Amino acid sequence: MLYNEPSPLEVKVISQRFNLPNSASIDTYLSTEGYVAIKKALEMTPEAIIDVMKASSLRGRGGAGFPTGLKWSFVPRNTGKPTYIICNSDESEPGTCKDRLLMENDPHQLIEGMMIAGWTIKSTKGYIFIRGEYRYLIPIVDRAIQEAYAHGYLGKNILGSGWDFDVYTHTGAGAYECGEESALLESLEGKRGIPRLKPPFPAVVGAFQSPTILNNCETFSAVPVIFRNGAEWYAGLGTPKNGGTRLTCVSGHVNKPGVYELPMGFPMMRLIDEVCGGMRNGKKLKAVIPGGSSSPVLRAEECTDILLDFDSIAKAKSMAGSGGLVILDEDTDIVKVALRTIKFYAHESCGWCIPCREGTTWLKKILTRFDEGGGQQSDINLIRDLAANMLGRTFCALGDAAAMPIGGFIEKFRDEFEAKLKQSRSVTQSHPELVVV
Repeated sequence: MLYNEPSPLEVKVISQRFNLPNSASIDTYLSTEGYVAIKKALEMTPEAIIDVMKASSLRGRGGAGFPTGLKWSFVPRNTGKPTYIICNSDESEPGTCKDRLLMENDPHQLIEGMMIAGWTIKSTKGYIFIRGEYRYLIPIVDRAIQEAYAHGYLGKNILGSGWDFDVYTHTGAGAYECGEESALLESLEGKRGIPRLKPPFPAVVGAFQSPTILNNCETFSAVPVIFRNGAEWYAGLGTPKNGGTRLTCVSGHVNKPGVYELPMGFPMMRLIDEVCGGMRNGKKLKAVIPGGSSSPVLRAEECTDILLDFDSIAKAKSMAGSGGLVILDEDTDIVKVALRTIKFYAHESCGWCIPCREGTTWLKKILTRFDEGGGQQSDINLIRDLAANMLGRTFCALGDAAAMPIGGFIEKFRDEFEAKLKQSRSVTQSHPELVVV
């Protein structure tokens, strides 16, 4: 399936099969070096595999950007409990749409990556947790799993190694909260999808209270490429401590939105101007939300020299997050963007933590009133302070995900909030009947 018009600037690593005929089939996968990596991994010790992962500088593509090899090294293998491999395919961050393409176009690559992780910790079971809205992908992934069983890559005594490994799909019910790893585990176990108190972390006490490797769909999909081509090769595609490529999701006011695979550290402005064909209708760039809706906004002038990797965007006081860039032009009403953002988080809050449950609700109410013309001067600081008081005070990062962008809108575009206030005052002075009491 053609996902968008490819760009000559792309580096096709994990998306190399996307536009091949029958790309999701095992025949296509095997004809393009599929299941070569697991054969290499089966001849390696767990320690050697983890060393390769560390040397690759692969960082989690789900949002946190934690080094994958280091994460795998935390999993104890001598507890006497079973171990589990969990793929987080609960892709719910607004602005992000690349895990869908990986499952739709190359599910065997995902399965092979999970197998390598499974061999590393001698796990016998893996689960692919797919968001509720992606249920139509389950037949595609299930078909790939059945093909892997039929060819001896899953099941008993895989490739004569004496190791057994089974993979299952599991669907959520469409809750954004289940993208958080501990809430995902609760849902997987048949419970309400609410976050767990950490520590302990999933590496030690994860699925079914057992040691667990839990990574994002894109993270697992990169693993086979690393073992086929080498850790040094993969690391060299990106920047220091940010190895490889990334599927970058671009939406908003550009001429060619889409999902593009680019090296980590690719310049943001080259992405907008050269890969995406520039701003739509010749408009000027106003702002970029660089890592999905939970990342603080960047003004146009801040984007000039920014590279698309975790560390560079962090230095700009935002986040690379889930890799979803939302491009906003000069006509964008930032107050409405802030309102739309908080409406999403207020709707998706699981309600477990008071700062998140109450904070998102009150931010939505105040921003709604402000946008509708009933705002007061004190509301601007109140919005900022409410967001600040949510930060770091919840079980999971949803509270932070709601607070950071709202605080960023106030910090970077306070002038627009002030202008909205003046506009509202001029309207109510001309039409006193519109004053909110």
